[in-house]
Amino acid sequence: MTIAQERPVAPVVGDLTPELRHADWWSDAMVAAAGIPVVDVPIVSVGGGIGSFVTVDYLRIAGVPTSEIAVLSNLDYPWQTYEYLCRVSQIPRTQRIRSDAASRPDCIWGFPSFALHEAIKRRSAKPLWQVLIEPTFADFYTPPLNMVLEGIEREARRIRYWEMLSKGQVRMVRRRTGGGYFTILTPPPGSTATKRIAFRSRFVHLALGYAGLKYLGQLQEFRASHRESYRVVNAYEDHEHVYASLAQRPGRVLVRGGGIVASRVLERLIDDRERLGLSTEIVHLFRTFVDRPKGRPWSRRRGGDGWAYQGFNYPKSVWGGQAKARARRLEGADRAQFYSEIGGTTTAYRRVWQRQLAAGRSGGWYRNLSGTIESVDVDADSRLVAGVQTSSGRVNVGADYIIDCTGLETDPRTHRVYDDMFQHSNAGRNPVGGLDVSRSFEVRGTRSGVGRLYASGQATLGGYFPGVDTFLGLQIAAQDIVYDLADQGYCPRLGPFRSLRQWWKWARNREV
Repeated sequence: MTIAQERPVAPVVGDLTPELRHADWWSDAMVAAAGIPVVDVPIVSVGGGIGSFVTVDYLRIAGVPTSEIAVLSNLDYPWQTYEYLCRVSQIPRTQRIRSDAASRPDCIWGFPSFALHEAIKRRSAKPLWQVLIEPTFADFYTPPLNMVLEGIEREARRIRYWEMLSKGQVRMVRRRTGGGYFTILTPPPGSTATKRIAFRSRFVHLALGYAGLKYLGQLQEFRASHRESYRVVNAYEDHEHVYASLAQRPGRVLVRGGGIVASRVLERLIDDRERLGLSTEIVHLFRTFVDRPKGRPWSRRRGGDGWAYQGFNYPKSVWGGQAKARARRLEGADRAQFYSEIGGTTTAYRRVWQRQLAAGRSGGWYRNLSGTIESVDVDADSRLVAGVQTSSGRVNVGADYIIDCTGLETDPRTHRVYDDMFQHSNAGRNPVGGLDVSRSFEVRGTRSGVGRLYASGQATLGGYFPGVDTFLGLQIAAQDIVYDLADQGYCPRLGPFRSLRQWWKWARNREV
């Protein structure tokens, strides 16, 4: 026996036992027997991104102290993932995002709007004038990313966000015998003497965001078989090397997708081409080619040259008009049909993009195709060759790089925490395939005595409120959740007088 074999192996302290892994309901005794330390707190928010932030912001403004809230996250600050995704998808801090002037994640009242804020900061009436004449005589006003992130940071400090943050990776949420929930956190290695920590709470809020990147099957197959992620990339992963390489030598890029991210990638490619005098060629592949406006007369969507145009993710009535009211009434197949009518891939109409693409078409260095990628191979010169099936037959497109702009993974089951809920907590799916939630964003089927489990964000798409994956949508969800908590007597209801006092505190940047 060697010396290494003779050394005793330190037992794993506070880990999940087979009994806990397979049980749908956990008792206090089961958790104690596993040696997992327990932290008691009334409400837990899992995720730590902007969805958690806006919900916690509402709770704090409503009067809930920091000692009664735990935010469980592997993020250092709420805007960390969002800023990363913006940066890699070609929206640096100086650029504008696709969001409305009044959608302020740092200000639940939406006043002053970003347009007014920017007008005051710049000492210019131009942003206000743009809001006044949009969208007929000007593009929709959208705020610069740095203004949004600076506002979130200011509000996070004001509500003492970091006092509520517990770092780590959430493994699962299970119902507790007697009511409430256990949320299992795996803390960072070396930070504690135990492998897991159980947060025992009456309420849980989930805002986990996207599970990961979404790749077209053929592109993923190429990356796996060739063990290469350099020339075939997703727009939501860091791919700055593509632009750096094109700046060094001529090349051709195949861009796939027709949404806002594809617009940003094209803008970056064309900006570099113009600024650096490059000869980059662009082939743009649409899965669905839109050649004219479509839709019913009262809800017609602009379109042309392959693109479907819409200022924001959905029509504005989704956040506070007849579309929102209609969605709250619909059930089953009727709701799925409604989502089909208002959904689909769109991008914002921007005059600068139109000029760039028109110049590319006339110059012959930008062309588009409609079809699907069926294969990706490498030719004798080690160049990528994409086999594209079009309506008129198969064509081979040679390219030096392929940028897939189809987005992020939207199926909640691909996230470990949601998948565990489907298996052990009786969670179900809505008519569109998202997490089934009530009108107050409670996850149906998961109630545990007096405990309630809520969810907001992209995972709930298909519910009674469509605009979930937006700043304003996250705030609407947070408001509905907090009102539901108030109805249960947990926290004060945010009435007009308290709201006015809290806004005055916000305006003066006074701590809650």
